[in-house]
Amino acid sequence: MSRSAFARVVRCALLMLAYGSLVPACLAAPPRVLPEGQVPDDRRLQPLVTLNGYFPFAPPESAEAWSKRAVELRRQLLVSQGLWPLPEPTPLRATIHGRVDRPEYTVEKVFFESLPGFFVTGNLYRPKHKTGRRPGVLCPHGHWANGRFYDAGEKQIRQDLVNGAERFELAGRYPLQARCVQLARMGCVVFHYDMIGYADSTQLDHRAGPRESMNSATDWGFFSPQAELRLQSIMGLQTYDSLRALDFLTSLEDVDATRIGVTGASGGGTQTFMLCAIDDRPTAAFPAVMVSTAMQGGCTCENADYLRVRTGNVEIAALTAPRPLGMVAADDWTKEIATKGLPELQKLYAVLGVPDRVMAKPLLHFPHNYNYVSRAVMYSWFNKHLNLGFEDPIVEEDFQPLSIPEMHVWDEAHPKPPAGAAFERMLVRQMAEAADKQLRQSIPRDAESLARYRDVVGGAYHAIVGPLPAPSDVHLEPLGTDAYEGADLHRFLVRNQRNGAALPVIALAAKDWNRERFVFWLSERGKAGLFADDGKPLPAVTRLIAGGSAVVGVDLIGQGEFSADGQPLAVARLVDRQKNGQPGFAGYTFGYNDPLVVQRAHDILTLVASARQVHPEATIDLVAVAGAAPYAALARAISGDQIRRAAIDTEGFRFAALTSIDQPQFLPGAVKYGDLPGLLSLAAPHELWIGGEPQGRDLPEVRAAFEAAGSADQLAAGAGVDAIADWLLR
Repeated sequence: MSRSAFARVVRCALLMLAYGSLVPACLAAPPRVLPEGQVPDDRRLQPLVTLNGYFPFAPPESAEAWSKRAVELRRQLLVSQGLWPLPEPTPLRATIHGRVDRPEYTVEKVFFESLPGFFVTGNLYRPKHKTGRRPGVLCPHGHWANGRFYDAGEKQIRQDLVNGAERFELAGRYPLQARCVQLARMGCVVFHYDMIGYADSTQLDHRAGPRESMNSATDWGFFSPQAELRLQSIMGLQTYDSLRALDFLTSLEDVDATRIGVTGASGGGTQTFMLCAIDDRPTAAFPAVMVSTAMQGGCTCENADYLRVRTGNVEIAALTAPRPLGMVAADDWTKEIATKGLPELQKLYAVLGVPDRVMAKPLLHFPHNYNYVSRAVMYSWFNKHLNLGFEDPIVEEDFQPLSIPEMHVWDEAHPKPPAGAAFERMLVRQMAEAADKQLRQSIPRDAESLARYRDVVGGAYHAIVGPLPAPSDVHLEPLGTDAYEGADLHRFLVRNQRNGAALPVIALAAKDWNRERFVFWLSERGKAGLFADDGKPLPAVTRLIAGGSAVVGVDLIGQGEFSADGQPLAVARLVDRQKNGQPGFAGYTFGYNDPLVVQRAHDILTLVASARQVHPEATIDLVAVAGAAPYAALARAISGDQIRRAAIDTEGFRFAALTSIDQPQFLPGAVKYGDLPGLLSLAAPHELWIGGEPQGRDLPEVRAAFEAAGSADQLAAGAGVDAIADWLLR
């Protein structure tokens, strides 16, 4: 006898002493598919993917295939950054001041508002003695100490001069300035801007991380569950800063907006390929020492929910195509680029007919860097692809560095803006209100606005869930049929070859069932939710069987046979936890792994595909009770006409009420896209029954979607599982 079975016997024996009549109920256990104690061999039970995994890129076989994939991937990236849809742009209110004059170029101080009250800061390098519009270059920096103010120090430059990493002492001590100066000397207008929390960008901390003081349902900060539910992240804000920096640079009268380069190293390389992936305006990109199939970026500013689920930095960088993409590698995580990453990028560029527009130069005799040797490769790349007209090779010359006061944008005439915890709370609240306003404005009124709403909200959830399983992805493994309480009980193991799922499934059906009608009965208890405490099917289930349907129960991942005691998962797995045992940064988990709600939606859709194997034209209805609403609503939202009708008892659930990222119902972005009502609204025009909502609570967005779809009569409400059976059998 298994330990769990023995425990049931002991528990029942104790109950028998006091309540003998309860013994049959406590001994009843739901039918199993696998032998007692055996857990499904589901690939998703393996260790979670981390940023240090392996992220290969499979290039497409045709330009058409890449065009389709590029649209999907770009949408996924925008969703991950909290930028789907893009925020309504607000005035930049740019200030340019404090000009420093050098013989061949000038440098000015710049600040502007990417969002009202939040400032991007940096320096603007302009060539002298040039006329007309000039190429522009954006220079994001990486995690060099003090960022734009970086000074490598005397000891480091002495080493770099000896080993050939640098040519001049001053250029080597101030390499971030050195590239801006050289590009200006080559005729480019260069904007060198700060990462959040570096140099003059002091309104927010760069790596604040989760903080209990910032975890409030009504007054939150970045890294909190409420922020993640709205896809508010430091990376997303930093990416938006890059977009606004591009707006700023291309708005200058002396900049040729058709010739824009972007280059940064390390974390600046991440910013480079992210900007070029989501915006077509840059002409050429040069992310240094970052693009790789190995480590994807260790900082919280390089990670966000959904960013690298089923993708990685090489494929993200590939979205630059067919525009020129140049790279260098070093003796770091990029050291295998010549054999892992570059060949696949070369194949893509060849498929697109521009094989000479991608390049990666391994410089493996140097550690992680953006030194003179690497910069020289970049100068040649931009010289060619921005049509600068210089003769190669281009030799960087020494220069007079700017002092920190000469770079500092804040002074008595331009005082620092507000910062600190109160400012952070104000900023995320402002961002949430702007996003909520956009969503309210998109609530459908007619067929045209409904299509836009589906593109925004539905598109977001399609990006979050990823590709739907096809019948060819699914294998149905019959494991026997038994008589059970007047019906046939069919046992199956349903496998999804694509994601490695292995689902224990039972189907209760009349002996003369014609395989044409299915009801998927979903519960947080898994397939045990089909049965009462005495082991008999619920009366509503029995009625549906008599009405000609097979009622299907399934243990979704984390339910039933996935656990030793048959109880549903109480705490979701996370990649990172702080030392105090509290959940860590969500992006380290959900940037690489599907949330449990998404995995369970995948399982439901896998079940749909398996039913299509049994009968291609079968009708499929969905019932969600006892805690199943979040993942059932998600599956219904993206399943299209694969599901005929859905009855969902919400029990008043809202994602906004969640307080921890390790709660099984946690779904990043759910609040941004309208919470549970937003998901339910995507069911239109298909029949939908909603129960469990508190009396007096209205669902205007759901009603609006059904009315806009011309299917207001397909929306119903009620209470209880018997009412669900009545609705399905009417």
